[in-house]
Amino acid sequence: MNYIGSKYSLLGFLSESVRSVAGSRLDGSVFADLFSGTGVVTGAFKELGCAVIANDFQHYAYALSRHYAENTPPIPSGRLDWLNSLEGEDGFVYMNYCAGSQSGRNYFTDENGRKCDAIRNALSRLRSSGEIGEDEYYYYLSGLINSIDKVANTASVYGAYLKHLKASAAKPFKLELLPLAKGERGKAYNEDINALIRRVSGDVLYLDPPYNARQYCSNYHVLETISRWDNPKLTGKTGLRDSSRLDQRSAFCSKRTAAAAFDDVVANADFKYIFLSYNNEGLMSIDLIQEIMSNYGRYERFTKEHRRFRADKEDARNHKADSTTEYLHVLVK
Repeated sequence: MNYIGSKYSLLGFLSESVRSVAGSRLDGSVFADLFSGTGVVTGAFKELGCAVIANDFQHYAYALSRHYAENTPPIPSGRLDWLNSLEGEDGFVYMNYCAGSQSGRNYFTDENGRKCDAIRNALSRLRSSGEIGEDEYYYYLSGLINSIDKVANTASVYGAYLKHLKASAAKPFKLELLPLAKGERGKAYNEDINALIRRVSGDVLYLDPPYNARQYCSNYHVLETISRWDNPKLTGKTGLRDSSRLDQRSAFCSKRTAAAAFDDVVANADFKYIFLSYNNEGLMSIDLIQEIMSNYGRYERFTKEHRRFRADKEDARNHKADSTTEYLHVLVK
């Protein structure tokens, strides 16, 4: 997924940096990724031999991370062809996110929206009836979230849809499954990190919080609905969920609250090594991060030039540089 803050292209930098501080062999180490997003960091460190703990406040991100953290080969995938063969249905996605339903929203083509509805409804029925267990359910659900995102008619995020259909959105939707990460079965959570940090412990804590004021609950609200499948009331032209209310917003997306929330996590983290990914345009300054982390032990940092995430033309206008500097702040408690 083309995801805000994705660390897919930085996995080598992250693993090398963590190994240089915490030791070259990570086998058996407990590695916690508590802003797990798409789950790629969780999956990578699971394959490096870590016992992983994943967490994200957004449910679509939990579904992705739950797959990477807890699913281990083999997981049955025999229903994939059947799911892809289902006839489309006029369900929640079609009725609320497709132009043909008269919703006025153009997130997906009518055909792709109906296909998503059919597959999502089938997964709910299979789970409720006990025909598939939780592992298989999240195997398919994570694949659905990743696959439907590939045909979304957006500029990468769901803050708005495009007026005209782009080429990738016109392609027929096909459910594809995400890879299974080899390694020890981990654990995934769907909680606020400031509550969870008091109940988990381990060796390495990796933090990749939001850097700016963009709330993920608004930018990925369509994927949140597909993941939760909770028939929410939608509001406004873009169809935001009721879950985009204040109690679903991250404290890390506000300059007023980010530093206090970060300090609370670091203070209560029962981990030897803490790594924080943050770029040079974030709400918290480099000096402030260093000040907070230095209160709890030895501080150092690594840097890496990183290609900028651009969600729309406005981003391109507002930022002249094609890259940002990614900082990996380190605390040895």
